[in-house]
Parts: sequence; C-alpha cells; structure tokens
Amino acid sequence: MKALRVARYPSLKRGLRQAVNLRPGEGRRTLWVFASYTATSMGILWLEVCSAALFLGEYGAESLPWIYLFSAAVGLGLSVIYSWLQRLLPLRRVIVLMALLMALPILLFWWGLNNGFLVAGIVFAMRLWMEAIYSLNDLNVSVTANQLFNIREIKRAYPLISSGNLVADVLSGFSVYLLLTWVGLENVLLLAFLVMMVGAVILVHLSQTYEHAFPDAPRRPLEEVSVHPSSQRLQGPVQQYVVLLFSFFVLAQVLLYSIEFQFLNQVELNLPENAIAQFLGLFSGLLGLIELLTQWFTSSRLIERQGVFSVTLILPSAIVLVGSLTLVFSHGVLWGTTSLFVGLVVLKFCDEWLRYTLVASTRPVLFQPIPERSRVSLQSLVGGLAEPLSMGMTGVIILVTLAINRQVWPQQVVIQSQFFLVGIILAALVWLGAILLLRSRYLNLLVLGAEQGLLTFSDANLRVLKRAFIEQLEQPGSEADKRSCIELLAHLDPRGVGEVLAPRLRQLSPNLQRQSLEAMLAYPNEVFLDSVGGLIQSSRQPEVLALALRYVWITEPSPDINALRPYLDADIDPVVRGTAASLMLRRGNPQQRAEATNTLRQMLTHQQERERVMGCRALGEADYLQALRLYIPTLLQDPSLRVRRALLDAIAATHLEEYYPSLLKALQYKSTREAAQQALTRLGDDALPILERVAIDAYQPDTLRVQAWHVIGNIGTYQALMVLTNNLANSWGNPRRWILRILLSLFQEKGVKRSFTIDSALDRLGRSGLEELLRQELSLIGHTLAALLDLSPAHVTGEAADLLRQALGNMEADALERCFMLLRFMAPPGTIQAAQASLQGSPTSRARGLEILDNALDITHKRTFLALLDQRSDRDRLNALTAIVSYTPMVPSQRLRFLLELRHFLSDWALACCFHLARQQHWSLTAEQTLASLRHPTSFVREAVLTYLRLASPRTLRRLIPLLQQDPNPVVSAQVQAIMTEWNYSSSTSPQSS
Repeated sequence: MKALRVARYPSLKRGLRQAVNLRPGEGRRTLWVFASYTATSMGILWLEVCSAALFLGEYGAESLPWIYLFSAAVGLGLSVIYSWLQRLLPLRRVIVLMALLMALPILLFWWGLNNGFLVAGIVFAMRLWMEAIYSLNDLNVSVTANQLFNIREIKRAYPLISSGNLVADVLSGFSVYLLLTWVGLENVLLLAFLVMMVGAVILVHLSQTYEHAFPDAPRRPLEEVSVHPSSQRLQGPVQQYVVLLFSFFVLAQVLLYSIEFQFLNQVELNLPENAIAQFLGLFSGLLGLIELLTQWFTSSRLIERQGVFSVTLILPSAIVLVGSLTLVFSHGVLWGTTSLFVGLVVLKFCDEWLRYTLVASTRPVLFQPIPERSRVSLQSLVGGLAEPLSMGMTGVIILVTLAINRQVWPQQVVIQSQFFLVGIILAALVWLGAILLLRSRYLNLLVLGAEQGLLTFSDANLRVLKRAFIEQLEQPGSEADKRSCIELLAHLDPRGVGEVLAPRLRQLSPNLQRQSLEAMLAYPNEVFLDSVGGLIQSSRQPEVLALALRYVWITEPSPDINALRPYLDADIDPVVRGTAASLMLRRGNPQQRAEATNTLRQMLTHQQERERVMGCRALGEADYLQALRLYIPTLLQDPSLRVRRALLDAIAATHLEEYYPSLLKALQYKSTREAAQQALTRLGDDALPILERVAIDAYQPDTLRVQAWHVIGNIGTYQALMVLTNNLANSWGNPRRWILRILLSLFQEKGVKRSFTIDSALDRLGRSGLEELLRQELSLIGHTLAALLDLSPAHVTGEAADLLRQALGNMEADALERCFMLLRFMAPPGTIQAAQASLQGSPTSRARGLEILDNALDITHKRTFLALLDQRSDRDRLNALTAIVSYTPMVPSQRLRFLLELRHFLSDWALACCFHLARQQHWSLTAEQTLASLRHPTSFVREAVLTYLRLASPRTLRRLIPLLQQDPNPVVSAQVQAIMTEWNYSSSTSPQSS
C-alpha cells in the first residue's frame, strides 16, 4: 500500500506541473519566489486598504494628486537607494535589504496612529509610503525572477509568481473586514509588518539556496564596464529599446494612477464613508480571485501561444473600449452619474485584472533582450525612474486638469469626469503605439544578442572597403596581406576589380600581377588595355606575359594575330607559347590556325610534363581543335595528374560530349575532383542531364552524388535551380539535406544569384509546399519518438537495441537540422541561424534561441516545433506532435515491423539495426520487408538482411543465393561465399524455385 502511494506521487506532481504549465526543475524556484511575493504583497495590500480608508476620511479623493507628487519623490529616492546598494553589496543581499526597508516604516505608522496629535501626518505618510513601495516590491521580485529564470522559463514561471499579488488580494480582501472588526485598524498595520517580514525571510532563504544565480560582486557603474568591440553593435539598438521600454512603463503607470483617481473619486461620491473600506476589501477580494484563476490557468499558456506583445496589447485595447462606452453612456441626464460610477468600476476592474495578470507576467520578459551585463542596472533604472516619474507626472496633470475644470465647469462633476475619461482614452491609444514600436525592436535586439561578435559584409560599405584596399596595395606591407585584399576584392566586386588593380599593376610583384590579371580576365574591359599592354613589354615572368597576351588579344576588337607568331618559337616558354597558339586558333585565319595546331601537336606529344600540361590548357582556350582531338584518349591515360586535370578543363571548354563520362568519372576521385567540378560547372546547362542522373541514382556512391548536386548548384542557372527544387520534394534524408544546403549556400551569396535562387525556389514550392516539407520532417520525428518509447531499455535490451536507439536519435537530430534549413526559406535566414546557434549553448542561451523562433516564425506548426526544441521528455514531445502523428503504443516487435514499413524514410544504419535487432530477438518480419531491403543500395543493409535470413529463414536464403553471388560489394559477396561453403552449396546447383 505504501509503495502504491509513493508511485502515485510522481504522477500527481507531474499533473500539477502540467496544470500550471511548468517544467521539471522550475517548481521549487517558482514556489519560493511566489511565497515571498505573496507575503510582501499581502502586507502592502493591508496597508493600502487601511491608508485608503483613513486618507479618504481625512483628506478626500481630491487630495490624491498631492500623494502622487510626493510619492514620486519618495519612489525616486528609493530607486536611487536601490541602485546605490547594488554598487556596494552583492545583488542577493540587496533584494533582502529592500524587503526590510519596505516593512520597517510600518512599525512607525502603527505607533503614530496611537498618538492623536500625529494622526493627520501619519495618514498622509502611510498613503505616501504605500504608493512608493508598491512599484518597488514589483521591481524587487522582477529582478529576483530575472536572475533565477531564463527567457523561456520566465514566461511560464512569472505568471505564477506574479499571482502572489493576486493570492494576497484574495486573502487580504476577504480577511480585512474580519480583521478590522476583531483587532482594529491600527493592529492590522502590525500584522502587515509581520507578514512582510516573513517575505523578507523567504528572500534570505532564496538568496542562499540559489546563490549561484546571483553575481558575487557588486555591480559596477555602466561607464566602468569595458565594452568589447564585438558588443558595440548592440549599443545603439539597446539605447533605442530602453527608451521605448521607459515610455512603455511611464504610460502604463500614468493610466494606472489616472484610472485609480477617477475610481476612488466615484467611490467617495457614491458610497457612505463607513462603507468605503468594506467595499474596497470586497472589490479587491473578488477581483483577486478572478485574477488568480486567470494567472494560474490562462496567462502563461496565452503568452506562450500568442506571444508577449499580442497579449500586452489587450489591456490598452480594453481601456479604449470600456472608456469609450462609459463616455457614451454617461451623457444621459437621468443616469449619467450612475453610468460613470458603473463604468469606472468596470474600467478599474479590467485595468487591474489585465494589468496584474497579463501585463505583469510579461514585465520581466521585456528586459530579457538586454545584454546580461547591464540588464539588472537598466531594469532598476527603468523601474526606479519610470514609475515615480509617471506618478509625479500624473499628479501634476490631475492638479492642472482639476484647476481647469473648476474654472470652466464649476460644480459639474459628470463633465469633469468625462474630461478625464477622454484623456485616459488618448493615453491608452498612445500606449498602443508604444507597444507596437517596442515589438519591432524586441526581435531585432534578441537576434543581435545571439549574433554578438559576428560581422557580416552587409555591415560594411563597399566604397569604404575599396579605399582600404587601395591603401593596403599602395603602402609597404607583406605580400600575403595584399594577396588577401585582391582575393576579397575579386569576390566582393568582380566587375569593378579592374578599376582598383589596373592602374597599380606595374607597382605589384609578379605574383600579385598574375593574381590581378586572373581576376580582371573574368570581366575584361578595353579601358584597361594600356595598363595591361605595358606588362607585355616589361614583364619577364612567363605566367604574367601569358595572361597579359590573353587579356589584350581577347579584349581588342581587331587584334593583329601576326604579332603572336614570334611567341610560337620552340625556345619560348610553354606557358606563353601555348597561350599564343590558343589565341591564333581562336581568332586566326586558316593558315594561322594550321601553324597553331602544329605547335600544340608538338606540345601535346612532348616528353616533358610541363609542355603537355600547357598544351592541354591551350586546348581549353581554343575554339577550334581540328585534328587535335585525336590525342585526347591518350592524354586521358597520361601518367601525369597535372596533365589529366588540364585536359578535363579542355573537354568542358570545347564541349566534347563523347568525353563527358570522363568528367563524371574524375568527379569520384579526390585528386581530380576539383578540376572535374570546375569543368562540369563550365559546361552549364549541357551537363545537367548527366549530373541529375548520377545524383538521383541511389546505387551510385554518396560521394559522387553529393558532388553532382554541388556542381548543379554551382551552375546556378534557371534550369539548374529547377532541377534542385524539383528533386527537393521527391528526395528524403541525406539527399534532401544536400539539396537544402546547396540552395541555402546560394541564398546567402550576394548579387543576382541570391535573389534569383530564393525566388525560383519559393515560386516552385510555394509557402504551402515548404510547410508540407516541414510537416513531413515533424512526422518523421514523431515516428522516431514513438519508436524510442516502445523500444526503450525497459522493453528491449541488448547491443542491437542500443544501436537502434542511437540510430533513431541521430535520425531525429538530422530531421531537426533539415527543419531549420527549411525555416530559413520562410523567415530571415540570419535570425534562424542565430536561434539555431543559441540552441546549442547553455540553458539561458537555449531560452534565447526559443524566444527568437517564437517571435520570428509564422508557420502552422510553430507551437509543435518549439515544443520539440524544449528540453522535455520524449513522451511530452510526442504528445506535442499529436496533431501530426497519432501515437498508439505497440509491443516492440510490432513497432519494429511498423518502422520497416517506413524504410524509405529511415537512415541506412537505422534500417540495418532493425534487422540486427530482429535477428537478436528472434522476431519475424514480412517477406516484402525482407526482400525489398535485400535490394537496398547500401551494402551493410544487405549484409544485415542476409544475417537475419540466415537465422530466420534458411530455406528462403537458399533459394536466393544464386541471385546474390554477383553482389558488387566484396563484403557481401564474401558473406555469400561463406554461407555457400558452410552449406556445401555448389554454384552449379540449380534451385527449385527462385
């Protein structure tokens, strides 16, 4: 019986966590902060009810603006003390001291109320202190929560923490009537002091238990904090965000105090003095009960589903709606006063209900995008200045408005209240605008924080870079630095590289001259002929001379081909000789072509490797081969690797279709792969059919298929992009990842190719097509999680089961990676990349990544995807996928057979592990699953099937042996031979049935 009770507790605990939307590990921290906030808020609320009743009786509601003014000064002083203490003491001690500071003056108020001559001053001071510490209490708990929780945890935990104020509302509201009757108003203050001290004691426990969450050293002033260059990009956006955040809290508090003033004014006008305290207590109790239910069971889920800012917009919208209705109905002659009273009660109810549930829950989240090193300081600054400032501002506004109303509408209470209502509605509209502006900066700041330290070219100005390159090239410096400048310039501005390099060619070293001419040859321009032509006369380096000759004779409209004849002599360097011969073949007359052909024939058959290499390069530069193609088969078998590489480029340059298979063959080998890639890319659309056939052929080696896809991406034409996008939807697993990587690499490039690629991909697939691909990946993850649950160590043990579980985990990781690739087409790719990088870090970094995705994504299955990324159990994540995959528990053998039905979506290793597990556990599989996998292109899958059949169905394997003897993989064929030897199975034996 005891064991049964113990077994029930975890499920009960889990059920409670799910009911209040918490994750494992968050409950204890949330409970302690909640308890502290509840105790402190309860004491403040008792103080508020007592001070309100005494203040209205002593001074009246019209004196409240003076309270607002003086409270602003007190609140500002407290915020200064808060910041000052942070510079002297560690933060964990500051929060405790502030809790004590809020409670201690209540003892003085209790003593003062027992001395008649001090009552008037004590009543004023009580109300003053209550208004000042109200916001200070919220700030203290907000700072504490921000230290204990990350950005995702705080979305779930803070609605519960802030409900401490609501619990205090319920307890204090319904108990104040009894307490006033039993112990009297003065002694209620003493109880308020005691319960606030309980809150301070809990903070002491929190600061010691979670000491690691608080900084050890006092906070240094912001100007003393060294700013790393990588964080300088954040300064401007952070400043803009803080200004908007400051405006947000100022407007929120202005509305709070304006509505409170009108509410208390109507209470004073419409209720007898002896009923005010009871009415306020019951109102607070009922309101607190509704707020509590909202906060526990609605707020956190609503914030997670709709986002922080969508939820924050609800309150100002409600104020505008209720205020407008009250304004309209208050114009009636007979029921205008009643409408105002009811309307302002409803307005106060909506304001407090939504403010202390939805808005209060989002308050700490708004500070999370601010860098951690300055978050607490700015939070103290905004919370300490915004609220006192808004309180003082509201007091001034109310006093001025009252003075104007008394002059314009004397004795017209309804008109005066209507005037105030118009101001409240206008302030709410301004608040709506501030929230929308804040929303636009929130995601940008999160992404900048995640990308901190990274610099992209988009942040630089090309003209500024060019000036820097010119300075680097003209000033003395290392050749390596100048080479890097030329390389970067050629990449950033290939068409304009000649403007920088041509005037400075003669000043550069021969190696840099060669690099510069190669960059300029991509886009030759007649403007630079004089600068390049000067190198023909002055340069003694054969490579530079050859490049200069090619540039001049390609660029000039009517070149003198006869001038190339001297360069055909045998004593001329092969680089120059081959270049001159190729130019004569390209632009010469028949006689000149014959001379050039004879020169190249001698070079292609020369004994020296360098001669043959330069001859092959010259073939690629020529448009007219004549009889030289006869030498190509021999050169393809040349023992020199350099010769074969040069010939591959020549085949592509001259479009010799009969030798295209040689290019594909060269793509398989590491030694010739780069040359083959360049050659096939040079072929363009002509190479697409053969490349696609190789890329989609599952029986080709993965290395060759990957290279084929990469070459298609390098071609980058419209037809090439259509090949990629067409196969994206039809592929799965690794091929889909290869294609996505290629498309994304093109998407991240600059210039025309980037926009052309993404537009064509999206036009071809459409948003719905991309979301369908994402849904497929999520479905695979769901089936993977279901298999992990049904094949867990509790159900299946052994080495094969461990290997299968590991393979399934790898499949899940691969599917998530493909999901992120797809998301880059549906959201800003830099934002998705920043979120993905953040998810690989600490819990705080992971929370930032999830928050970025929550605000950046606008997809159908966003909540499902975020739930998958959250660190939860496999069962919880599978439950989140219910809309995509329906999970029905299966016995392990049935789950394995179900997995094999999905074999086309499984990785090769996972498929092989399925057969190994079936063999180890002696589980039967269907003939269709076995025979289909026996034809799998991956050798170790066929090997696993053979091993399974050898144990599970020797008779079937005996019939299949003749078909397996010629397996192309030596491991599989050796396994077949071993089986035949063991069974004394002769190769000449003819099976009865095949």
